[in-house]
Amino acid sequence: MTKDKSIFIKNIYYMLSYAFTTLNQSNYKDVATEEFDNIYNLLAAILSKGIGQQLKQGIYREYINRTEEMAVVRGKIDMPGTIRNRIARERILTCEYDELSENNLLNQILKTTVLLLLRHADVKSIYKDDLKKEMLFFSNVDTIDLTNVRWSAVRFQRNNQTYRMLISLCQLIIEGMLLTTEQGGRKLAAFIDEQRMSRLYEKFILEYYIKEYPTLNVSASQIPWALDDGIGTMLPVMQSDITLAFGEKVLIIDAKYYAHTTQTQYDAHTLHSNNLYQIFTYVKNRDVEFGTTPHEVSGMLLYARTDETIQPDGVYKMSGNKISVKTLDLNCEFSTIAAQLNEIVNNHFDICGPAVKTW
Repeated sequence: MTKDKSIFIKNIYYMLSYAFTTLNQSNYKDVATEEFDNIYNLLAAILSKGIGQQLKQGIYREYINRTEEMAVVRGKIDMPGTIRNRIARERILTCEYDELSENNLLNQILKTTVLLLLRHADVKSIYKDDLKKEMLFFSNVDTIDLTNVRWSAVRFQRNNQTYRMLISLCQLIIEGMLLTTEQGGRKLAAFIDEQRMSRLYEKFILEYYIKEYPTLNVSASQIPWALDDGIGTMLPVMQSDITLAFGEKVLIIDAKYYAHTTQTQYDAHTLHSNNLYQIFTYVKNRDVEFGTTPHEVSGMLLYARTDETIQPDGVYKMSGNKISVKTLDLNCEFSTIAAQLNEIVNNHFDICGPAVKTW
């Protein structure tokens, strides 16, 4: 997708920094100054820094219920087990107790993800060495089958909030690297594919506008269907990627990370039909919400620019609404990426943008 791989990898770090604001802390700053020749080294470096910081704060422990045969009482006596021991003439008790342990799901995810990176041939020894040293503190933590992890079920509490970014990063690594073969074994796959990068691309743009434009109302909001009779059974949810609002003006952005920014038929390049239908539907239904109040609702398809010769770049007036199709060039210095995102706001809202960062 990009010509200069080193610039692209560095920009992934900046995108991650917006997606996971923890990366803006001082202990991660030196990662931004390093040069990475592949995505695996970048992820290994970030994860190593994060785990190291977590170890300084203390590894997360939680109470785990255990049942054990012992000579003295600990916790509460398990009567059925103890009776069986008595019948067998064994002078021991069966006790049930809670033990504070580091062998919990969060640490299991961390350890298993690190072991994946340690087995990857493209991760440099300098990062592997750091990760190996950190894993000495995880000797009592089990590894798990990553394909069975239910990410939506992972819960964070006040005493493990510092794990949120680490686990999110593990999910990004695991979903991007782990594949199950037909024989049931595991292999590592190329990390940068459309699906994973698309999620990061969307979240980056959303978080950029949230952070850099506090005067805007920025959200990934749902858009209700404009129903004549109120009956919406089986209608899908209209979930926007990014919605920017200021006063009576609204811009709905649908962020797209594709290998090809246009579709081709008989050597003719056209916009992706489904994308255009989708953004048009979003805009028209959001437009109805305002009723007779003066307003302006626009839509934008924002593709990650590829190195293809033909790139979409147009503005269309459709039934009273403006639909634009643009590309965002990720293969340049981050200050230029920020300038492109700022220009989008400047063209749609009368708001002064942030100073362009040079990083």
